[in-house]
Amino acid sequence: MARQRVDIAISGGGVAGLVAAAAFGAEGFSVLCVDPAPPVTAEGDAGADLRTTAFLQPSVEVLERAGLWARLGPHATALGVMRIVDAGGPDGSARVVRDFEAADISDAPFGWNLPNWLIRREIVAHLATLPGVEFAPGVATRSVLTRESAAIITLSDGRSIEARLLIGADGRDSAVREAVGIGARTLRYGQKAVVFAVTHPIPHGNVSTEVHRSGGPFTLVPLPDRDGRPASAVVWMEAGPEVLRLAALPEAAFEAEATQRSAHLFGPLRLAGRRSVWPIISRLASAMTAERTALMAEAAHVVPPIGAQGLNMSLGDLRVLLGLATADRAGLGGPEMLAAYARARHPEVAARVAGIDLLNRASMAGAQGVRDLRAGLVSALYSAAPVRRALMRAGLGLALTPPKGG
Repeated sequence: MARQRVDIAISGGGVAGLVAAAAFGAEGFSVLCVDPAPPVTAEGDAGADLRTTAFLQPSVEVLERAGLWARLGPHATALGVMRIVDAGGPDGSARVVRDFEAADISDAPFGWNLPNWLIRREIVAHLATLPGVEFAPGVATRSVLTRESAAIITLSDGRSIEARLLIGADGRDSAVREAVGIGARTLRYGQKAVVFAVTHPIPHGNVSTEVHRSGGPFTLVPLPDRDGRPASAVVWMEAGPEVLRLAALPEAAFEAEATQRSAHLFGPLRLAGRRSVWPIISRLASAMTAERTALMAEAAHVVPPIGAQGLNMSLGDLRVLLGLATADRAGLGGPEMLAAYARARHPEVAARVAGIDLLNRASMAGAQGVRDLRAGLVSALYSAAPVRRALMRAGLGLALTPPKGG
C-alpha cells in the first residue's frame, strides 16, 4: 500500500482535534484526523459526553475562522455574568455573592455554552463538507516515527501516513506524547466530578454561577430552556468517595442534596438526564513539541473544570498553531515553527495550570477558618475595580489591559 501524504495529521478526534481539522482545512491544508472511538453525537446514546463547554470570546474567533460558528452559534446560550458565591458558612447559605459582568470589559458576553455531544455532531457534519479533510473515526494511531522532513504515522487500518506536521490532540494519556518521548507531571486531588443537567424554577438570567463551600466548586452553567423550564448544566466537584456516593443516590435524594449544595439559589433542582462521573487531575507536559510534532489540548495540559479554562486553553493552542502555519506555509512543521509555538504557549499554559491548581485547592478547603479567609479574599478582589477587570481579561485569555482606544 502506497504511503499517503498530507500536510497535517491529527491524532485525536475529541472537540479540540475536530476543531483543529476544520480550522486547518478551512485554510486549504490537507488534513487527516483519526480517533479510535467514533464520536457520540446524540444525547441519549450510550457514551454521550454530557458535559458542556463555554466557548470564551477568543475561542469563538477561532470557530468563526474555521467556519464552525454558523453551525454552533444557533444552539448556544450566552453567558453575560460570571457569579462567584461563597457558601462556606456553617449553614451552607450564600454569604458572599459577587458578579463579574462581561459589560465591564466588552460589548460581547464572556462566552457561549453548548453541550459537548452537540458540538461533536455539528463539527463532524461540517468536516464532511471540506474536500481537503478526512475524518477517520474508529482508526487509531499505532506508531510514530519522526524524521527531519516528515512524521511517519502507522494507523490501525494498515495505512502509513507521511505528514509535514503531526498534532497530538489525543487526550490526557496521549499516545503521541509517549511515542515522541515527552514526559508529563501530574497533580492528583482525590477529587471527582459528577456532571448532570437540571431544570429549576428560578431563571438563570444567562449567569454562570460557581458556588464554593468545600470539596470543590458546584458550577451551574446556563442551558436553553427544557419543556418551558429554565435549565443549567452542573459540574459538582467533591472528594472521590463522596462523588461516587452522590452518583449512586436515588433521584429524589440526589436532587435534594444538589439543591442544598446550590445554596437554594435557583429553587428546587430537578434532574434532566443521567449523571456521569469524571476524574479530576492537573497535568502538564514537559514540552509541547518534538521533531515534526506539536501537542495541544489535553495531550499538553489538563486542568480542573474551573473558570471554563480547559477547552479554551486548547483553542488557544490552536490559534497559535494556525497563525504560525498560515504565516509560513513552506515552514509547516519545521523547527522554526515549532520553536515559536513552544515559546508562545508553554510558559502561558504552565502559568494557567499553576493558577487553576491554586484556585482548586482553595475551593476544596474544609476548615472553617480557611473558608472565611477565602470569602474575604473574593470580596477584596472584587471591590478593587482595576483588579476585577484584570482578572476577567486574564480569564478570557486577553491582554490584562485593553488596547488604546478599545
